[in-house]
Amino acid sequence: MVVSSALCIFSLLALVQAQSESQQPKIQLRLAGDKRKHYEGRLEIFYNNEWGTICDDDFSIEAAHVACRELGFLGAVAWSPSAKYGHGEGRIWLDNVHCTGREKSLADCPSNGFGVSDCRHSEDVGVICNQKRIPGHRFINTMSNDVETLEERVEEIRIRPISSHLKHIPVTEGYVEIKERGKWRQICDEEWTPLNSRVVCGMYGFPREKNYNNKVYKSLSMRKRKNYWGFSVNCTGNEVHLSSCRLGKPLEPKRNGTCGRGLPVVVSCVPGRAFAPSPSIGYRKAYRPEQPLVRLRGGANIGEGRVEVLKNGVWGTVCDDNWNLKAATVVCRELGFGSAKEALTGAKLGQGMGPVHMNEVECSGFEKSLTDCYFNNDALGCSHEGDAAVRCNIPAMGFQKRIRLSGGRNPYEGRVEVLTEKNGSLVWGTVCSENWGMIEAMVVCRQLGLGFASHAFQETWYWAGDASTENVVMSGVRCSGTEMSLPQCLHHGKHISCPKGGGRFAAGVSCSDRAPDLVLNAPLVEQTTYLEDRPMYALQCALEEKCLSSSAKKNDHGSYRRLLRFSSQIHNVGQSDFRPKMGYHAWTWHECHRHYHSIEVFTHYDLLSLNGTKVAEGHKASFCLEDTQCDEGIQKRYLCANFGEQGITVGCWDTYRHDIDCQWIDITDVKPGDYIFQVVINPNYDVAETDYTNNVMKCKCRYDGYRIWTYQCQIGGSRSSDMDEYLGMSNQLHFR
Repeated sequence: MVVSSALCIFSLLALVQAQSESQQPKIQLRLAGDKRKHYEGRLEIFYNNEWGTICDDDFSIEAAHVACRELGFLGAVAWSPSAKYGHGEGRIWLDNVHCTGREKSLADCPSNGFGVSDCRHSEDVGVICNQKRIPGHRFINTMSNDVETLEERVEEIRIRPISSHLKHIPVTEGYVEIKERGKWRQICDEEWTPLNSRVVCGMYGFPREKNYNNKVYKSLSMRKRKNYWGFSVNCTGNEVHLSSCRLGKPLEPKRNGTCGRGLPVVVSCVPGRAFAPSPSIGYRKAYRPEQPLVRLRGGANIGEGRVEVLKNGVWGTVCDDNWNLKAATVVCRELGFGSAKEALTGAKLGQGMGPVHMNEVECSGFEKSLTDCYFNNDALGCSHEGDAAVRCNIPAMGFQKRIRLSGGRNPYEGRVEVLTEKNGSLVWGTVCSENWGMIEAMVVCRQLGLGFASHAFQETWYWAGDASTENVVMSGVRCSGTEMSLPQCLHHGKHISCPKGGGRFAAGVSCSDRAPDLVLNAPLVEQTTYLEDRPMYALQCALEEKCLSSSAKKNDHGSYRRLLRFSSQIHNVGQSDFRPKMGYHAWTWHECHRHYHSIEVFTHYDLLSLNGTKVAEGHKASFCLEDTQCDEGIQKRYLCANFGEQGITVGCWDTYRHDIDCQWIDITDVKPGDYIFQVVINPNYDVAETDYTNNVMKCKCRYDGYRIWTYQCQIGGSRSSDMDEYLGMSNQLHFR
């Protein structure tokens, strides 16, 4: 009798649970709005045959977790109130949603009830999901709407090359396959369009698609049994990932494994010129490649950076008002990359300089250049704190598989080891550290996808690596800094020459995802330039520190030197503080001036003839790197007094006044004429920066023997190359 009662109670509970589940409202979720990543957006809900939004009142990270898992992601990273992704339309279906985080669906969470809300669309909630998918997740469609995306159904997507293309790098052509419930499946091409191919190519780092030899694939498909996915795909061409496309109609499976008259989908993509086997194969831009209209600056890795556009010969930035994935993708494709992974706002990749050329950019997504998009010329209210940036999809080149860091305390540092071919087999070995410097270290960190270099090491005895890899396999490495991998730099090839050998003298690096960026205030230099005749008896310390021309050694104390004086104000507009390369213990004490030099040569000052020949020079050691002043809201961190910490904080600047020693060029021996006045910060690349081109400032200069005029001062990289040539200037550094 007791057993019978227990069974009755169990049956009753099961019946109540089944009725509860059957009465549970059926919903579907999607991410919409002004998205900057495909895994974020305004949270929208489909209920009662109508899409609507969710109010941010009482919303929580637990509710975001439930929503993201329902969409097939591992969970949520964050949620955003106040219509961050734009105002939605239609009904506000849910308000005052309270989730514990354990619910299977947002519909299981208590709320005011569907359609019961006192909110406006200015309170629409958004979520940022973990970009990783739930393995084996499968969305069960119970809705009658026709706007379901692949987001809920797809675990992974790949381009599978045929055997004859397996060794091609990058993989630009092959079958498009979708992983569903752990199995790879082909897509039937009956409903496939070029817009779908455009999306696939974009997500794999290619700017556009092209036609392919259909006969080869038709012949192959006849021989092998296919395993088709059960749906067609419907893309607009603007999606940054195939999983954001809408599902097309379901396909009826055929007994013989075919899809009607169709074949498996194949895509063929055109690589950007930087990734092509030869320049002739790569995608060419619509404008002449010698002078691009758009560029990226300040990015730690390939295919990312602050967006800058050229207008009237002057480079400027883009304001982040309305900046979104469509506009970012136009930039990425224009520069030979794929679609955008991320549209960054708030100067996330550093502040630019010069004018803000574009504001409120609106693109259709199909423009050839960002300059073809609609935009507002009026940048009123925009500052460099709102500079827009992008991160683009780039092709898988396999660079990271051929280099590694060994022995470091963390994955960001260690002895550099490269994979090379020796006697017909691949072996790991070290890199000779002779002439190894920051530029070479930058290339290594970029190749590894670890950002910028923070240090370049010529001794690595303290990093115990594998003894079998100590042999030097690469020597004579000299990089320009633009290479994507170390083998692209100049090196000795098979003829290794490394007098010190590997082992403790192998090259090493440490990497960082952030770096400073120093820029000189050019107008201040132009405004403060003047001449001073100074007696030699007041220049003895300067003579000792080699701040005068060599002829000064022959002068007696009663003679005079003619000095071109000026003030310099050096701003840090990067992403991390600028710190001296060496610590306190290695600073050099100068008795005459009675101060330490934290960097022996911090700036070079030169007077050049119009053909670039040096006619007079000077240099400035960093005896005191400190925060003279900072932007509003930024606290000073570095002060030289009492042997304090030295550096320049992000958003601060260090001022060297015109009236201090060595803040000059000795032009005593210079004849009257027209010259170029040049200042170079961090000339020996002692400290890593996000951009070295803007470390150079050049001015036109006229000297009549008594007075000097300095005009048209400009920072390297701030103008078009045509303009630089007109001024007799080059933005490239030539010290190596």
